[in-house]
Amino acid sequence: MTEMTHSPIAELNERSREIFKRIVESYFETGEPVGSRTLSRVAGMSLSPATIRNVMADLVEAGLIFAPHTSAGRLPTEAGLRLFVHGILEIGDLAEHERADIEAQCAGAGKSLEQVLDQASRMLSGLSGCAGVVSSPKSESRLRHLEFVNLAPGRALVVMVMDNGLVENRVVSVPLGMPASALTEATNYLSARLVGRTLGQARTEIAGEIEQHRTQLDTLTEQIVEAGLATWSGDSDSGTLILRGHAHLLDDVTALDDIERVRALFDMLEREEGYLRLVEAAQHGEGVQIFIGAENELFNHAGCAMIVAPYRDRSEHIIGAIGVVGPTRINYARIVPMVDHTAKVVGKLLG
Repeated sequence: MTEMTHSPIAELNERSREIFKRIVESYFETGEPVGSRTLSRVAGMSLSPATIRNVMADLVEAGLIFAPHTSAGRLPTEAGLRLFVHGILEIGDLAEHERADIEAQCAGAGKSLEQVLDQASRMLSGLSGCAGVVSSPKSESRLRHLEFVNLAPGRALVVMVMDNGLVENRVVSVPLGMPASALTEATNYLSARLVGRTLGQARTEIAGEIEQHRTQLDTLTEQIVEAGLATWSGDSDSGTLILRGHAHLLDDVTALDDIERVRALFDMLEREEGYLRLVEAAQHGEGVQIFIGAENELFNHAGCAMIVAPYRDRSEHIIGAIGVVGPTRINYARIVPMVDHTAKVVGKLLG
């Protein structure tokens, strides 16, 4: 994350720190500017409006708060929000029932990779009231079982069970009038070459073997095998991005003063570069990363914040990222541990 260029939190005296904290907390609660008179009436604030105004003037000069338009009240700047989130905010922990709920909603048994990640994205969106984003990696799990199942004339289902318990189902086109024996032969042929290996490891070898006619497959079976290979070769080498809960970003128009830029954010996220930048953002540090406003190229002054955490494979390599995008006044204290635990759950499910 970008380092703070404004006054560090250590340079704020106790009075300034407390007033700054109250301004930010008021913004999180209402999204509206708060004035010195309102702050002076807050429980525990034994300062006069004049004293508070003097402190607020210092905070404005430090670049931590500003006066929107001609309002007498003040709001935190994006730099102020970053300072608060990284230096003052106390991040809580999830209750045991919340952890269990996340684990139950993300459970992967009998689900495909896409279904697990889609559910994780929807779950985060629902719990946080934000848009949920998940980068889907190219699957590198090893195959435990493969089978072709006849669906209808000209169509068959390829069922693949990975060693992490996830199930991949792909529909493929097959020759009309194909006998059941051809599906059995295709299953046996691919099982012998794929089981115990990743699809990526075996795909090139199998394609080359067919091209050189070094197999004893008959023509029909060869067509079925090639149809299966074609569906797997369609997997993106860099993965894809799953975005759920778009509408949440448009709910709070007071916090998102430029809806067109938010729509542009959706467009960018749904392109390949969205995936790449999300994973890159998650790789910049350990654990949960918080980006506010223009701090990350993804947002381009869109008035948004992103909380994102990487998830890892069994070798502890980062293979994707999961998080939420919302207005800058989202509930960081609640959402940060939620994203952190979800990333760990997803990583464990994906092996």
